Amino acid sequence: MMKFFMMILFMIPLSFYKKNFWINQYMYMMMFFLFLFNYSYNYLYTNISYFLGCDLLSYCMILLSLWICSLMIMASESINYKNYYSNLFMLVLLFLLMFLYLTFSSMNLFMFYLFFEASLIPTLILIVGWGYQPERLQAGIYLLFYTLLVSLPMMIAIFFYYEKFLNLDFYFMTHLVSNLYMYMCMNLAFFVKMPMYLVHLWLPKAHVEAPVSGSMILAGVLLKLGGYGLMRLMFIFLEIGVKINLIFLTISLYGGLLVSLICIRQIDIKSLIAYSSVAHMGLVLSGIMTISYWGMCGALVMMLAHGLCSSGLFCLSNLNYERIMSRSLYLNKGLINLMPSLSLWWFLLSSSNMAAPPSFNLLGEIMLINSLVSWDSLCMLMLMFLSFFSAVYSLYLYSYTQHGKLYSSFYSMIMISIREYLLLILHWLPLNLLILKSEYFCLWV
Repeated sequence: MMKFFMMILFMIPLSFYKKNFWINQYMYMMMFFLFLFNYSYNYLYTNISYFLGCDLLSYCMILLSLWICSLMIMASESINYKNYYSNLFMLVLLFLLMFLYLTFSSMNLFMFYLFFEASLIPTLILIVGWGYQPERLQAGIYLLFYTLLVSLPMMIAIFFYYEKFLNLDFYFMTHLVSNLYMYMCMNLAFFVKMPMYLVHLWLPKAHVEAPVSGSMILAGVLLKLGGYGLMRLMFIFLEIGVKINLIFLTISLYGGLLVSLICIRQIDIKSLIAYSSVAHMGLVLSGIMTISYWGMCGALVMMLAHGLCSSGLFCLSNLNYERIMSRSLYLNKGLINLMPSLSLWWFLLSSSNMAAPPSFNLLGEIMLINSLVSWDSLCMLMLMFLSFFSAVYSLYLYSYTQHGKLYSSFYSMIMISIREYLLLILHWLPLNLLILKSEYFCLWV
């Protein structure tokens, strides 16, 4: 595990060389394939060192981080073209990848917490430094304070656990905790990060103000940190979880339904995709809260699928934004007349977002629906509406952007480049081919 960390570390000088924008992208992609071939889909911890290790969950999440970071560079051509502090951008991205890698491969709970919180800093710099409107400062403050408010209780809970059991190693954390305050302090940080409905208000703001790269990494990987942390720690809260998980499960399902309704009345494309992320992560959270095998595997699949799908949708909205200079659904109309081939990608990614076959989202939703219905058949009612409205807002997004009358004061545009098509293909292909190897993702216990 350390050799990959060293590779990321030694890439720092590459960020400072003026002509090296695409070399960085190549290195990230190479690192992805090296990591893919170097480790196995093993549900046991492998390659264990003193504080780094890798099991199936961290393996999938690290692969997702490397893939999305590589695609972020590909999507941020405008930063390179305008030379908009591109070297600093590469450096921030590299540190973000480093923190994500260390978060997902940490074997120690305190080290995990440290890097979990550290990943906030590069994200904040991305939003405040490369965002579009002056409101990005407000979005940054929202993100910072929501996250920091819950991080101190988590640290105190970690210290309390260590004082009681003298151990913070994930592998040996077998002591069950039945303290309600401990449960709340430890898990609230993950609920905010996911985000759970009621503590989700920072997410649409952050997405709307962030540059395309910020939105991609935020939707693709940073939301998954919350799910990852819950999946790691839920097993020490089995005793109390059985009693009170019902509350959070209900909030996340009901919240997912309300957020889906909010999606339908959005006029900002990015805001719509951001709210759809809250709805999807609500489903993931409710799956984890069942503490069942189906729920955990379904949550892993859904996190991977959502990471690729929403990242691809943010790329698409950015392609429109770079040409029309607006994210409003009222102005982004009739695009099928201008870019018919891009219309296909809008349809493919919108349909994947609503879990149409053969997308990976479908597998995730089937597994999560299985776990929730077996937990309580009343969940069927909520899931029915949730799936229906998921299709409604996805098709609403597609039909409003592609059909209708062209915006009358729209007079010129640049055609889609090969780089942008490749970017979309690299989001869509893994999203729809992974379902052919779905047995790998059912190994995690």
